[in-house]
Amino acid sequence: MRAHPSARRDLAPRDPGLHVPTSERPLRAKLRRLAASSVVEPHSHPWAQVAMSGNGVIRMTAGHGTYLVPPSRALWIPPDVEHRVSVVEDAEIHTLYVHPSARFLHDVSAAGTPFERWPACRVLEVSPLLRELVGHLDSAPGIGPASERERRLADLVLDELRCAAPVRLGLALPADKRLRALCEAVLDDPLRHATLDAWAGDAGASARTLARLFRQQLGTTFGEWRQQVRLAKALALAADKRPMNHIATELGYASASAFSAMVRRTVGTTPRRFLGSKA
Repeated sequence: MRAHPSARRDLAPRDPGLHVPTSERPLRAKLRRLAASSVVEPHSHPWAQVAMSGNGVIRMTAGHGTYLVPPSRALWIPPDVEHRVSVVEDAEIHTLYVHPSARFLHDVSAAGTPFERWPACRVLEVSPLLRELVGHLDSAPGIGPASERERRLADLVLDELRCAAPVRLGLALPADKRLRALCEAVLDDPLRHATLDAWAGDAGASARTLARLFRQQLGTTFGEWRQQVRLAKALALAADKRPMNHIATELGYASASAFSAMVRRTVGTTPRRFLGSKA
């Protein structure tokens, strides 16, 4: 369910102290259901987390990037990285809190912990098995040791995370306030304008200045950055089981084949594989 932007609701983070991971219980699960247009205010934790959507789509801004997270993807956020959650559609959000002692049990390399392997935010594919395992974790708040069943489930979850394929998806955000405002506007409605000149009118800066800022702060062009936004939007539409031709039309492409060509050229794989669906 999508909501009108005026329905935005700012929410405080739910008390993280109710799900603190420990060396005895290194993986804790939390479940929260949020309505479309809800925004969880910026916050951080001294532990890492994995954010997943059981249904619906969420947008997470973490560190210097922003990520759309449909049910087919998860976002790894390292400790002490400030993040904010924006709910694009009514969503059931599964959060895993990971203690530094957590290890990938079947990883024979020296980098046997998620923290050593993943020092920065990372988008991961969510397998059907991982989704089922997370759904069966105990999400009740409180302290105390994990049950034998929870320990075994947690080991399997960590093993599935270890095997999860990384996804080349995520959008860098700039420090400059004018460019940041423009980027946020593009994220909200990437088809509002077709050219940087038109977007410049909303940003209060010249197209020349904005183009320079894109190169200096994001190392890319406006067109390339906007294309990544469209790819992220495609993931959200695919999560709604939209057919390929509908996704192409929603993103401003003349045909499904034109959209497919863009996906192959940009991410080097087929649209079906990239979208994780049968669209």
